[in-house]
Amino acid sequence: MFHRALTAITATVLIATGASAETTVPFALDWKFEGPSAPYFAAIDNGHFKAEGLNVEISAGQGSLDAIPKVATGAFPFGFSDMNSIAKFLDQNPGAPVTAVMMVYDKPAAAMVGRKSQGINEIKDIEGRKLGAPPPDGAWAQFPAFAKANGIDISKITVEPVGFPTREPMLAEGKVDAVMGFSFSVFLNLTRLGVPADDISVFLMADNGVKYYGNAIIVNTAYAKEHPEQVTGFLRAVAKGWHDAIANPEAAVESMIKRSPASDLALETERLKMSIGTNVLTDWVKEHGMGNVDPERFAASIEQLKEIYTFQNDPTPDLYFTADYLPADGSLKLAD
Repeated sequence: MFHRALTAITATVLIATGASAETTVPFALDWKFEGPSAPYFAAIDNGHFKAEGLNVEISAGQGSLDAIPKVATGAFPFGFSDMNSIAKFLDQNPGAPVTAVMMVYDKPAAAMVGRKSQGINEIKDIEGRKLGAPPPDGAWAQFPAFAKANGIDISKITVEPVGFPTREPMLAEGKVDAVMGFSFSVFLNLTRLGVPADDISVFLMADNGVKYYGNAIIVNTAYAKEHPEQVTGFLRAVAKGWHDAIANPEAAVESMIKRSPASDLALETERLKMSIGTNVLTDWVKEHGMGNVDPERFAASIEQLKEIYTFQNDPTPDLYFTADYLPADGSLKLAD
């Protein structure tokens, strides 16, 4: 199935604009249009994709696992997905033409979020209580490693499968004691539902024993081999979109809200700021630039994944990430 990848993407439409032509490329997000997706819309509105000859069409997703098959089948040349989900997908679908090409969340946003008023003050307090977890969620997929690193007995937890729309309402209503999700989304959604900020306990997995990387730009490898310059141009435009979002978060969110008018500007701007400060502009990224991975840390993250997932094939980090398409012109250097 996955080797039909080029069938869909070679049908890409060329849109003539005078003497120039822009290649239309679909881009699949992991989730709906929220603050952290604003940099991609800023890259459109500020002309960064156009400067690379690209007309990018962004589609919302339904969870961290959603974009991978879309890219692997060739329906989308580019996507945004959780790094560990990519490793599992490629183990279960050997040879599927998909890989990560640009790390965005150097520090993953995956977290367990609970309410202090419901007894969740420390990580192990989840034992004997209810945990709400959307089955397709990338944070839930990482929970076994988080549990192992923190000595949590999973058999003592009642896991309640929840939908994404009901996750925060169930926690706000006390129907579950904690939930799994991205820290910036769950926290702000809870406060919007009236839960006091000082009643919310956020346990970021990356700060509690989990070495994984977070979400990355992924590409169909068949497409990348056919169009390497377009891939590099896409990544350069993405980096410039993040530059713009860091410099002016509200303006970037305004670009996103043009496509999602019901969104709240202040809420989504705060969500974007949280993702920048916690997940994107880390100390490592400030020193080394955006997009690449630390080989030693990446190898260690695969070893940690092996503790909670049985690979059918030898896990080779090179299968899951390549820096070959990253631009080398300084555009990946981010500033506060």
